[in-house]
Amino acid sequence: MKKLAFIKRSNGSHWVGDGFPVKSIFSYSDIAAELSPFLLLDHAGPAEFPPTGKRLGVGSHPHRGFETVTIVHAGGVSHRDSSGGGGSIGPGDVQWMTAASGLVHEEFHSPDFARQGGAFEMLQLWVNLPARDKMAAPGYQGITAAQIPEVALPEGAGRARIIAGQHAGTRGPARTFTPMNVWDLHLKAGHRLAFDLPEGHTTALFVMRGALRFDDGQAVRGGELAVMTRDGSRLAFSSSEDSVVLLLSGEPIDEPIVGYGPFVMNSEEEIRQAIKDFNSGRFGRIGQ
Repeated sequence: MKKLAFIKRSNGSHWVGDGFPVKSIFSYSDIAAELSPFLLLDHAGPAEFPPTGKRLGVGSHPHRGFETVTIVHAGGVSHRDSSGGGGSIGPGDVQWMTAASGLVHEEFHSPDFARQGGAFEMLQLWVNLPARDKMAAPGYQGITAAQIPEVALPEGAGRARIIAGQHAGTRGPARTFTPMNVWDLHLKAGHRLAFDLPEGHTTALFVMRGALRFDDGQAVRGGELAVMTRDGSRLAFSSSEDSVVLLLSGEPIDEPIVGYGPFVMNSEEEIRQAIKDFNSGRFGRIGQ
């Protein structure tokens, strides 16, 4: 049985550009080893934006050595990058961008959302790449809500949207470099849930809203991340309120993590090379 190791709370709030009010839940600078292969989780919103004709968001910036996963719960985001990837995603959609050898990209509120305004909320997860894949070709997966399969949980406990990995014979559409599960759980109050996950894999539950309780009596509430032990293959907990939860489980990457802002590599020399390559224009340009 996987047990609760510790609860991680937000590192604080900040704005990313002028479109994303973010709470940083964890990053590679605090619990990188414990959360491997996951590097960072930001919770943007919930927030309300009035209608506008402005482009709110963050302009062109680089990445190398990992992937970004954006899950929209409310509002809309438009993305473009120097590999030619891009598109707009709305509620329930996911954007899975592979930076790998390097690209520049931009993220703004989608034109439709900006024009209408309203509620905005999303999660952005950074996923590490093993050394053998850090210099792979960049790529982009635009995954619509209709492409993400849903699994009904036993006894009316809710539903699981399988973004990556598999559950109950259902596989998610996201292509990953290493084994992992990324599930969007929508849970009903008053149910006990149990999932079988690989022994030795990192496992964490981010409670976006609601509350969970573990068998030892510890509660995890909205905005908190429950980090589980890697021992055991059974994950069990109860939903004490209607809850929206991001389940993360993945095979740890047992390699050094050296990060500098938007670059995450295995050595200081690789970071210096990333900076040099970006400054030399080798990451390309958006719309080239």
